Amino acid sequence: MSEAGSGEIWFYHLERSTLDQVLPELLDRTLQRGWRALVRVGDPGLMENLDERLWAWREDAFLAHGRADQSHADRQPILLTSDAANGNGAQALFIVDRSDMDASEPFERCFIIFDGRDEESLQHARGRWKTLKEAGANLAYWKQTEQGRWEKAA
Repeated sequence: MSEAGSGEIWFYHLERSTLDQVLPELLDRTLQRGWRALVRVGDPGLMENLDERLWAWREDAFLAHGRADQSHADRQPILLTSDAANGNGAQALFIVDRSDMDASEPFERCFIIFDGRDEESLQHARGRWKTLKEAGANLAYWKQTEQGRWEKAA
């Protein structure tokens, strides 16, 4: 997907919750839609953390997933990767830790999740928003309320 792509691009501005809390919920909703998910992670340490977190998401549930560097990546409903290939034919792309957006095919929806408490992440997201807006992308901005709920702000 080029940065403007044809699908929706939703920015999630974390202020009260952590990535570990928000990402599994979004992935669960994605699977409930019948979609596959590709989670693009640039930091190997964060990928390890997310890999473990998804297996232990809740006491009564886990999120089946795999990593692009392991066997049967193409069969995974959720695939963790550090490269641009859509190895599992996902409809949803999740961008975390300022990872690159480029991919070889369009997604139905791209989620850009950034920590608003980290100034560098915040500035990066603002720059990405501006670039995508200028390119005519279909954007939405979600921000957490005081109660921690998600509210569409743009």
